Amino acid sequence: MEYKTFKRTQLAATISMVLGAAAFSPVFAQTSDQAEAEQLEEIVVTGIRGSLQRAMDIKRDSQGVVDAISAEDIGKMPDTNLAESLQRITGVSIDRERGEGSKVTVRGFGPDFNLVTLNGRQMPTASGLGRSFDFANLAAESVSGVEVYKSGKANVSTGGIGSTLNIKTTRPLESPGLAATVGIKGVHDTSTEEGSGLTPEISGLFSNTFADDTIGVSLSASRQERDSGAATASVGGWRTFPGEVDGCWCTANPSEWGGIPPEGDPNQVNRPGAGDLYSVPQTIGYELAEYSRVRTNGQLTLQWQPTDTIRTTLDYTYSEVEVERSYNNMSAWFNFGGQETLWTDGPQATPLIYAENSSGADFSMGAGRDATRTENNSLGFNVTWDATDSLSLGFDYHDSTAETTPNSPFGDSALLSIAAFTRDKTTGNFNNDLPSLELELSNPLSPDDMQITGSVFTNNVSKMDIDQSKFFGTFDFQGGAGPIESIDFGIEMTEVNNRSAGSVVQRDAWSNTNTAVGDIADLMQPMSIAGRFDNVDGGSNLVQTDFYGFDMVQLINRFNDLVEAGDASYGPMNGLGDCGTPLCSSSNFTSDRRTTEESTAAYVQLNMATELAGMPTKLNVGLRHEQTDVSSSALVPSYTGVTWFGGNEFTAVQGADSDFTSLDGDYKVLLPNIDLSVSVTDDLVARASWSKTISRPNYGDIQGGVTINNPLRVDGGTGSRGNPALKPLESENTDLSVEWYYDDASYASIGYFHKNVKNFIGTDFISEQTFDLAHPANSPMYAEAVAAGNTDPGDIFNYILTNYPSAEGVDAVNGVITGIAGRDSATDFTLTVPTNVETAVVDGWEFNVQHTFGESGFGVIANATIVDADVGYDNFSRETQFVITGLSDSANLIGFYDKNGIQVRLAYNWRDDFLAGTGQDNVGVGPTYVAAYGQWDMNASYEITENATVFLEALNITDETTHVYGRDKMQTLFAAQGGPRYAIGARYKF
Repeated sequence: MEYKTFKRTQLAATISMVLGAAAFSPVFAQTSDQAEAEQLEEIVVTGIRGSLQRAMDIKRDSQGVVDAISAEDIGKMPDTNLAESLQRITGVSIDRERGEGSKVTVRGFGPDFNLVTLNGRQMPTASGLGRSFDFANLAAESVSGVEVYKSGKANVSTGGIGSTLNIKTTRPLESPGLAATVGIKGVHDTSTEEGSGLTPEISGLFSNTFADDTIGVSLSASRQERDSGAATASVGGWRTFPGEVDGCWCTANPSEWGGIPPEGDPNQVNRPGAGDLYSVPQTIGYELAEYSRVRTNGQLTLQWQPTDTIRTTLDYTYSEVEVERSYNNMSAWFNFGGQETLWTDGPQATPLIYAENSSGADFSMGAGRDATRTENNSLGFNVTWDATDSLSLGFDYHDSTAETTPNSPFGDSALLSIAAFTRDKTTGNFNNDLPSLELELSNPLSPDDMQITGSVFTNNVSKMDIDQSKFFGTFDFQGGAGPIESIDFGIEMTEVNNRSAGSVVQRDAWSNTNTAVGDIADLMQPMSIAGRFDNVDGGSNLVQTDFYGFDMVQLINRFNDLVEAGDASYGPMNGLGDCGTPLCSSSNFTSDRRTTEESTAAYVQLNMATELAGMPTKLNVGLRHEQTDVSSSALVPSYTGVTWFGGNEFTAVQGADSDFTSLDGDYKVLLPNIDLSVSVTDDLVARASWSKTISRPNYGDIQGGVTINNPLRVDGGTGSRGNPALKPLESENTDLSVEWYYDDASYASIGYFHKNVKNFIGTDFISEQTFDLAHPANSPMYAEAVAAGNTDPGDIFNYILTNYPSAEGVDAVNGVITGIAGRDSATDFTLTVPTNVETAVVDGWEFNVQHTFGESGFGVIANATIVDADVGYDNFSRETQFVITGLSDSANLIGFYDKNGIQVRLAYNWRDDFLAGTGQDNVGVGPTYVAAYGQWDMNASYEITENATVFLEALNITDETTHVYGRDKMQTLFAAQGGPRYAIGARYKF
């Protein structure tokens, strides 16, 4: 425990949570406190207990509903990742990527519905068409605390109907004197098979003041390297049909592509019937991936206080994250012919066994590399001026950017596939979370049978720039206006420019043999998934475990050499990359979406204090008016036709011309807020808050123009059209809570929240013949092939080549069929169009207990959130549905010890099943659920001296796995096994 005496400045209300404060007013960093300068004694308690005490004080002293996490010491947050710290707060759940916390959901509203600010400034995101912020981009060592504003406030930037999360960093003049720390850490991630066994991390923070504490400098920096891996399994979507639908076009019942043979077929055991729904899998695949990540962060803050009434701050924040993934996979695609099935009972029937008989189908394998670089830059300036004893004024400006770009000559994502055309029977077993693939091959798996097939190289970039200015002030009535203590007011101007652009160089040669057998045999590397899914349900039941991996770059070089020598062909492709072949990415963007949002806001808030029946009462009443103008443009390509290269692979051929189309929109909102808090006793606080908040539509929803997706299918294609005239989501929020602060760092609370949200964006589906592209499957030759008894698209393709080799549009020599206008009807595209059509009510309860057991050093935290909505997904409907994704109950249980230089914390976080999306790969409409997940984490530290500490961290101690499913838990979509992660390190404080 440390004792310091310092002079309270005009910004004492925003004293860094790293160093604690005797009293804290939860306002953003650029807001000034109007109290007179005075001498205060500050007791700074470090460690777990001190952190919890400061977070509790923030909650208690706040107006509205605010929760917080605070640093345990300078440069030391409770967790090494901000998202993982935030999940300990009631109502906050997180999404993980590569086993690390990434994005947050608050009270059931996902990452796109929560606004993230840095010292009160809106932060840009590099999520392309979304608005979600990735907390993994920021190192925790430079952060002093995070505040979570769950109720609306007039002086807080708009954009989060779930919450606004304000990240706070060190300000040197708020903690005068020298403070410095340096830390080193070694991380061992058990999930990696090929990466380093111990990767380094180093961090440091320096803060000091000069010239009688009128000049301050703080500098923080960190660099972390981490290697990790993952074993994943996927089913590429489940196609769902009514029980009476078959796939043969041979009965009076309706037939659809993907349906199973009709009732009476001896190979369909316990076949679903009328009144049931049944679902068939599209593909089964397994992947072994290795990740390498390097994160670099830095922040420089300069402060100058030339007089007692003026303070200026100049700060620059930088972060860079480089992520690389290399992977090998294997998969088998179902083409819905020759089926043999065994079904569960209805009404939601799932195959226990799904098998297809084919002849010479592809056993596909692939290798790829992904590489991205995300860079964030933020330059800000702030000045506050106590113009008089009653009037304080301020100005804040920042220019911040976030940009993600490819970090490889092959683009941000690259895949090259090979196959052995020896697959005669394919069987999927879906009894467990992990689907099991069994193959009957005409030849034993051999490198001599491998041939190069398709490839995809993407080049995607995203960039957001925010230019924001804010004039603000406070007038303190000095007790001369009755219950009105002060008035806050301000004007804020924000311009957001977002761009998402990309190109795809794709060879749709998935069913073609582009190289001769044996040409690449020497590059094949035997691989196996055996033992990689031991902790996943069904991991011991795998049948097809062996496949071939390869180095993608080596195979690209071999492929180019073979083509140059005339011994191979690239096959069907949609263009060339910058390297002059289709085996690299292209900087010639084929999609380019640009949106500018200009917002002007003005706000006023009255802060009042009085007594109600003898109980101290605070009342805040605020009003914010905001106008936003939206301009959106998109690059719209032209298309010349549809080609068919075999199987169910159709490609819309892009023309040479493209142009931008633009659309505009605008909206105005009026956002009131009322916050009431009553100190019923010295220890008991009752709160009531009512507010209106907004979240803006995602950039994909407000894009201009139309985009279509390749490849197309037998029954047409899909695409999307934006709507810049969309209104923001508006939420009317009510919060009620009671908080009992019964001891130091100990309290219990219960809260109820109710959100009535309108303008939810629903998805309308419209069917139109976009671009009037003649489809080969709409030809009379195709109809004749079906009438002749062919149902598999590959068989139909071969029938046409054999029987109509000279027909217009048929190239029997090269194996290509092209749609012909006038003979073949145009392709039907199902376009998704966003509209403001939906409303929903979300409500829930938050329970929290934090207790320290006297001076024993022991303590416990337990909290839970129960959330519900008046809309939910109907698994028995095949129609498009409106639903709120991300809703789930969650809970935390944390035990800790903090005494005599020893700190230990054991934490369990749990999140129930939740709906993550309403679409599935390859099939379109269908739910995507994430199964319940719980994780144990632990960290411990020991103070060797007053300045030196050693520590140990362990995450996902019990090696939990991930399961994603569809309409039924047996309809697995994704399963993954990672592994525990451990770290050991030391920290020295000067």
